[in-house]
Amino acid sequence: MAATYTPIASITLGADAASATFTSIPQTYTDLVLVCLARSTRASNAGDSGRIRFNSDTGSNYSTTVLQGDGSIAESTRFTSATFCYIRIPAATATANVFSPSIWNIMNYANTTTYKTTLQRGISVSESTELDASLWRNTAAITSIDISANGGNLVSGSTFNLYGILGANA
Repeated sequence: MAATYTPIASITLGADAASATFTSIPQTYTDLVLVCLARSTRASNAGDSGRIRFNSDTGSNYSTTVLQGDGSIAESTRFTSATFCYIRIPAATATANVFSPSIWNIMNYANTTTYKTTLQRGISVSESTELDASLWRNTAAITSIDISANGGNLVSGSTFNLYGILGANA
């Protein structure tokens, strides 16, 4: 039996906002998938990023490894002991009206004995592709997810969809 994606919640911003937050995430699935299409009001393209936090945790409990390439240059970056997971969200100076897509796989989110791991795939407006692996060093079940821009707000029209996955053996 194949894994089944079940819609949990959807957020579409009707106005610029500091964040988009999923709360009361049910603990009945094996994994989560978060699909984002976002842009920020940040004035600078430097760092072209956003933040994801679990359960409102602002401690230095996150690490992310970023692998990125554009066909001619490949690079990697590592964030350790960070206060959030890195997510690609383009700034206001990026190509007009372009929102950056990313898909997050959040594994074993309801388990209370292991740290949580994620894989993110995305495309930046500068036409590079990206794969990120993140770790949240906390054994708590994930009950909320907060997405925000790293400076500025998320732009009106940004969308976030959260799905639950029932594994093949569930």
